[in-house]
Amino acid sequence: MKQTIAEKILSDHSGKRVTAGDICIAEIDLVMAQDGTAPLAIKAFEEMGGKKVSHPERAVFVIDHNSPSPSIGVSQLHKLMRNFAKKQRINFSDVGQGICHIVLPEKGYVKPGDLIIGADSHTPTYGALNAFAVGMGSTDVAASLYTGKLWFKVPETIKISLLGKLPQGVFAKDIALFLIKKLRADGANYQVVELKGEVINSLSMESRFTLCNMMVEAGAKSAILEADDKTKKWLKEYRVKEINPVFPDANAQYSQLLEFNISDLEPQIAKPHRVDNVVSIKKIEGKRIDQAFLGTCTNGRLEDLRIAALILKGKKVHQNSRLIIVPGSRKIFQDALLEGLIEIFIEAEAAVLPPGCGPCVGTHQGVPADGEVVISTANRNFKGRMGNPNSFIYLASPATVAVSTIKGEITDPREFL
Repeated sequence: MKQTIAEKILSDHSGKRVTAGDICIAEIDLVMAQDGTAPLAIKAFEEMGGKKVSHPERAVFVIDHNSPSPSIGVSQLHKLMRNFAKKQRINFSDVGQGICHIVLPEKGYVKPGDLIIGADSHTPTYGALNAFAVGMGSTDVAASLYTGKLWFKVPETIKISLLGKLPQGVFAKDIALFLIKKLRADGANYQVVELKGEVINSLSMESRFTLCNMMVEAGAKSAILEADDKTKKWLKEYRVKEINPVFPDANAQYSQLLEFNISDLEPQIAKPHRVDNVVSIKKIEGKRIDQAFLGTCTNGRLEDLRIAALILKGKKVHQNSRLIIVPGSRKIFQDALLEGLIEIFIEAEAAVLPPGCGPCVGTHQGVPADGEVVISTANRNFKGRMGNPNSFIYLASPATVAVSTIKGEITDPREFL
């Protein structure tokens, strides 16, 4: 039987040919945990009797969710992570370096054909680099730290072809929201989403990361793209030397074959309190907003900051609104400084925070008040996601967020572009 990308990667890492539905034990290339999950993984590792991480060079701990620490309790957990990482000699990304799903590719930890697990649900972001990356629980991560392996039930794969040409004012985030609306929140449960087509070919690597990141919101176990010249160029820029792309077989077996032409797609908005509660911006335009947030592992990249700066240059945040901007990594922050983007944001009277997850987590930064409306570039708008169950979160592209914060209400970005 012909194989999908995910089936090929799991076959390669388990030493036997596997297809959807099979059970296998596979070698892990990279295991990651962040400050919300690493302390639990450390505890589970010790309860398993673990004394030494099997492959410390393949492990990374990242402090990004509560960064910098907002409390004594969190500081103690950060200390636990630092001490464990130092003792075990595993890779470590500390406060201010940025979000795990942006930092790891920048550091060259991810390459085509890799099998990656992370104690964070948006680990499939790395699929943009042709890796099979899966979000796992802390106990699974602990088992992988201990043994270097993990068991998998090989998932089925949905192939989605995106045709047409991306319209002006429409971005990868809009495509992602559109696909989630079509698939629904559980439409890809325990399945991999393979994305391809002329639209994917036209997208930047930053936009491809956004797409893979968001497929989790349709229930996907992972998302993965084929590697092309853009992928290889990006990897070489980030010092990845071993580039061996994995492609699906021509007659691979898929659970669904979906095709969408997006030439007429309009900017999309996800309304509270579900990511699949998506409508065209025209159906919600004019909704008052209290706060806007630009950042996260979905849209905290340099491309996103550039789009926002293009719109915000020479303008001010609306007097009845506020804008919080969080660069996704230290490198992105530095590049934004060099390009003058941060100056544009400050002159627009936005608040620029240090690299990290920021308000997305809802634990220490940008928590909205009761009844307040937030427009955000994050990946989730569940009740209480940003720290207050009595607020309302709308999800949109960086362009829509930037334009809306100028107007003080949800606004179609095509009016400004």
